[in-house]
Amino acid sequence: MASSSLRSSSRDGSSSWTPQENKRFERALAQYDKDTPDRWQNITRAVGGGKSAEEVKRHYELLLEDLRLIESGGVPIPRYMTTASTAPENAIGLKLDRESFATHMVLPGSET
Repeated sequence: MASSSLRSSSRDGSSSWTPQENKRFERALAQYDKDTPDRWQNITRAVGGGKSAEEVKRHYELLLEDLRLIESGGVPIPRYMTTASTAPENAIGLKLDRESFATHMVLPGSET
């Protein structure tokens, strides 16, 4: 998915998502699983920003495509520094390295 520091856009150009909308989208996906009645309407309400249920579903489909590409090796994993003092941090402050990143990527529904 193409992105900038302020907004990200879907590959087909149908909609633009702010970081805040993406965060609400992620939280709603965690809250409303595939068995939730009216899942897409609930997620759409949680995202806000005037998004339609179709835009939200398309955003989800693009996310799944991105995850499949990453897991299949179609997207190279960045080479992170391995020393604790220079390793980048993720959103919750944990140090990342190539091995831990690769072993923690899981497609929804592929957990065992």
